[in-house]
Amino acid sequence: MRIAVSGAHSQGKSTFVHDWVARHPQYVREEEPFRALHAEGYDIRFRQECHRFDNGLQMYYNISRVHAYSNSSDCVIFDRCPIDYIAYSQYTANYKTTDIDDAFVEMMVPAVRRSLQSLDWLVFFPITNEWPVEMENDGIRPIDLPYRDEVDAIFKQIYRDQRWAVLPEQAAPRVLELWGSREQRLERLEQAFQQQA
Repeated sequence: MRIAVSGAHSQGKSTFVHDWVARHPQYVREEEPFRALHAEGYDIRFRQECHRFDNGLQMYYNISRVHAYSNSSDCVIFDRCPIDYIAYSQYTANYKTTDIDDAFVEMMVPAVRRSLQSLDWLVFFPITNEWPVEMENDGIRPIDLPYRDEVDAIFKQIYRDQRWAVLPEQAAPRVLELWGSREQRLERLEQAFQQQA
């Protein structure tokens, strides 16, 4: 199975990916694009300082890694999904502070939609009242709650309201929303796999 985790920052996505690989060692872990590119020396900006280059680079890096796994028998889990760069770009477009605008966001959609045909599962980590997640300061990610909340609202528009109709009409991945304890999240995805079989 080819799995991609998706959602606003500091929601436990990377922790989940590490937990999944520890429990299912046949899976390859694909690093979050920001971290992979940061390690290569790219200075990627966030929030209202983000430009087309920043999010375009991350999106196309993510898409290239998705396309590296050509069939459902590949066991891989991606720490982030191409959809994520639509959400983060729309956040920046809303503030009109850089060259990212609504037209740029619309231009991202076709490439993202095509890439999703090479995934089997999208696992979305929403902010929930049932299981709030504390903001983690790792020295890299922004730690302001309003930023995370605004981005999460855009993710919910994408996944729940089909904003941009980004999921492909054919060969679309299954979508699962996850929250809860680390163990509960693992069990819920495992149960979803079993129900699909």
